[in-house]
Amino acid sequence: MSIRIIAITLLFLVFSVAATDAGAEAIIADHSGVSQFEEIPDAVITYIQSNYEFFYGHTSHGSQIMTGLDVLYDEDPFYAEPPFTEYGDDLGHNGDVSWVPPTTNYLDSHPECNVVMWSWCGGCSDNTEAGINTYLDAMNQLELDYPLVTFIYMTGHLDGSGLAGNLYARNNQIRQYCTANSKVLFDFADIESWDPDGNYYPDESDNCSWCSVWCASHPCPSCGCAHSHCFNCYQKGKGFWWMMARVSGWDPTTAVQAASAPASGRASFLEQNYPNPFNPSTTIGFRLPAALHVHLEIFDVSGHSVAVLLDRRFGAGDHVIEWDGKDSTGRPVATGTYFCQLRAGDLTDTKKMTLLK
Repeated sequence: MSIRIIAITLLFLVFSVAATDAGAEAIIADHSGVSQFEEIPDAVITYIQSNYEFFYGHTSHGSQIMTGLDVLYDEDPFYAEPPFTEYGDDLGHNGDVSWVPPTTNYLDSHPECNVVMWSWCGGCSDNTEAGINTYLDAMNQLELDYPLVTFIYMTGHLDGSGLAGNLYARNNQIRQYCTANSKVLFDFADIESWDPDGNYYPDESDNCSWCSVWCASHPCPSCGCAHSHCFNCYQKGKGFWWMMARVSGWDPTTAVQAASAPASGRASFLEQNYPNPFNPSTTIGFRLPAALHVHLEIFDVSGHSVAVLLDRRFGAGDHVIEWDGKDSTGRPVATGTYFCQLRAGDLTDTKKMTLLK
C-alpha cells in the first residue's frame, strides 16, 4: 500500500525518547553547548515546543533555568517554552530519594509527559560518593521503568570550594557516570564556571561574580535570578535549548538536521501513521537523510515493547511499512493507544497511534 501524504494538524501530543540509546554518545549541556545556541535551527526549536512535555522538580537554584527561558522569550517570543509542570522540591541531600515517588506518581497519571528534570539546591555540596551513587541508581531505575521518558541528570551549583572541594568531586562523579552510560546531563556547575570568552572560574560561587565583570563591558539582560546574576540564568536558558535540540536529534557538527527536515518545517523523520485512528492496519512512513540502520518499534502506554517492525539498514529517501495491529507473537493487540518509535543513527522520533475496534 502506498503512503497517502496529507497536510494535517497535529492532533495528539507526541511521546519522544532520548536520543541516547545503548551505545550512543552522552549529551552534556555545558558552556560549550551554550556557545552553540545561535546555531540551533528554527525548525528544531519548533519541534521541541510541539513534542516535549516536562515535569521539573526544583527549588530556588533550579528556578534559574526557568528564569533563563523567560529572558530568552522576552527577547524573542519565538522562544516560547514547551509545556512545563513544576514541582516544588529538589534532589535533597545524602541518599535522599524522596523525589522518586512524586516522579512516578506524575508519570503514571500523565502519559503525555516525556521529559523529567530534577535539580540540586545545595545537596550536592555536602553529599558523599555513596549518596551520589544512590541518586544515579535511582535515575537509572526510572529510565528502565519508563523507557519512553527522557530523564535529565544534573550537577550541583558552584559553592566556592573550587577544584579541591567536595562539590567538584561529586560533580565529576555525576559527569563520569553520564559520559560512561550515555545519559543526558545538564551541567549546571560547568555553565557557571566559564565566561563567553572561554575564561575558566573554578573557584566561583553561585553568585557568579564574573557575570558582573562580563556585563560591565557587554550588553546583558536584566532579570531577577535566584541567588545569582541574571546573565547566569540567561546562559542556563540557552543551555536548556541546546540540550533539548540534541535530545531531539539535532547534530551541530553536521547538516543532517537541515537536510532531513520535511517541507512542513518540523524536524521530523517519522510521518504520522495513516489512517489514525485505525482498524485493523495502518501505514507508517519515514524519511532518511542518508543510508542508516533503522529500528522501528511499537510500545504500549506502559512503555512495554509490543512489536519490532524493522531492524535493518535502509537507503536515503522515503520508506513505507504497514503495521497489521499484531504483537511480536502474531496476536492482535487490544484497542488503545500505542507509540511508534523510529531510531535511525542519532535520529529519534515517536508518533502516537490509536487502534479502535
